[in-house]
Amino acid sequence: MATTYKVLGQINPTSGVTTTLYTVPASTAAVISTITICNQTATSAGFTIAVQPAGASLISKHYISYVTSVGPNDTVSLTLGITLATTDLISCSANSSSVSFNAFGSEIT
Repeated sequence: MATTYKVLGQINPTSGVTTTLYTVPASTAAVISTITICNQTATSAGFTIAVQPAGASLISKHYISYVTSVGPNDTVSLTLGITLATTDLISCSANSSSVSFNAFGSEIT
């Protein structure tokens, strides 16, 4: 078994479009240590993050944040220790195209 620490995903989604931040590859487990949300504009924005087991279609129980506010020109860091199995995914959206998401953690193979 090997553990690789890395940047697992980086996205800057279109406003209002749910976008996959990270999908666990085959024969791999993952731990998402931290997700950062960076608002690159001078007005507040809202962001949403969901964990979708086995790539399931997005439903209400998958949300870990829902239209959570991030201040103007600010960054929110969520250190959660999310554990994921093969094909699980993290998806994100924001109400502004000036919000970016980064996921940091480890893959276990």
